[in-house]
Amino acid sequence: MLGTSWLRASPSIPLIIAEGNGKGTNADRRRYVEIARGSALECASILDCLKAYEVLTVAQDKQGKTMLIRIVSMLTQLGRRDHEIRETSVFYGDYDYDNDNDNDKDNESNDSGSES
Repeated sequence: MLGTSWLRASPSIPLIIAEGNGKGTNADRRRYVEIARGSALECASILDCLKAYEVLTVAQDKQGKTMLIRIVSMLTQLGRRDHEIRETSVFYGDYDYDNDNDNDKDNESNDSGSES
């Protein structure tokens, strides 16, 4: 049961951050950062339970907690920012993710208003 909880909660952290980053407003993005923070805190609680049931060694628990403290700290700071938390535009190969054709050489001739 705890193992499946860990498998559900831990990957949700980056997935929720990615989903929130696609939202249109900073308030929406911050809301998703807070949800991801909650998932990270849930992971810490799962580690506590696994340690109590002696499923984890002290070293494994310490390693997991060290990572989670860092993750929760970063997400806490992201949630408090007064400015945008959105990534800048990124092109992945030839794919223009926002379909605005700002990297399309073919549109340069259309921008001048003349047709070929």
